[in-house]
Amino acid sequence: MSAVLAHETALTYPRQAQTSRAPAAIGDSAVSCLLMELETWPKPGLVSHVDNGSHGDMDADTFRRSAAAIKPYFQDLADAAADGCGMGRLRAIGMEAETAMLAATSGVNTHRGAIFGLGLLCAAAGARAGGVIGSELPLGDVVSRLWGRSITDGPVLLHSHGSAALRHFRAGGARAEAAQGFPSVYQLGLPAFRRASRAVPGDEEAARVETCFALIAGVEDTNLLHRGGLDGLRFARRSTRHFLDTGGVRRAGWRERARSVHEQFVARRLSPGGSADLLAMTLFVDAHERLSP
Repeated sequence: MSAVLAHETALTYPRQAQTSRAPAAIGDSAVSCLLMELETWPKPGLVSHVDNGSHGDMDADTFRRSAAAIKPYFQDLADAAADGCGMGRLRAIGMEAETAMLAATSGVNTHRGAIFGLGLLCAAAGARAGGVIGSELPLGDVVSRLWGRSITDGPVLLHSHGSAALRHFRAGGARAEAAQGFPSVYQLGLPAFRRASRAVPGDEEAARVETCFALIAGVEDTNLLHRGGLDGLRFARRSTRHFLDTGGVRRAGWRERARSVHEQFVARRLSPGGSADLLAMTLFVDAHERLSP
């Protein structure tokens, strides 16, 4: 990933010098972050390169095929936003990406949440690179400022698990998160990732594990609500918070403790898919914000 991001540093200014190259670099970066999320273990209940977590219908190869299939659409989102396109065009690209994902996975939903959230951040990166909006703005603020109202007023996926949980439990969901500029990324994910990176230098996986636990502990994850109801969400928050409060990845033997939490999630069939998406988004934002002027 470092080569991709180093390449992108030269693609920030001006628009006319990098029209054809910036969207490709942004798409490469997005998929790199999805693959880094996949290559993180233990993540409570989630699919990784080690095991399938709480899922019987998908594995790491399913996620790799999905990531490869949706990569061109991340590039298209960045390109469209760089040209000043509105939410209608972005939504159409997202729907095309979902169709490609389902074709690659034989109908399994691996990355619907990432197509939405990470896709909007790719669009924000494209808008910044294209001079549509000031390059000093954080990506989350770009999303909120350019498309927040359209996100809030847009159509709801009535048959998605997240939407069903949102209606039943009055949870905010991914749309509220995006419209507000992804506060979970900026207030939970990024601080946890950067603290852990400083505390355990050289162990990037440990920093990603710590970030994943912090997100699960703090986010109202509609995937957890769908699978486990309020009791499942409370258990997930309590167990991940205990891991963090007792030292997290700073404490010796952290991997065994994290694996124990993972196994408890699997036993309860809990899977915090929204937090997995937010982990990938945190990695993307961290990489891109460090390149900001």
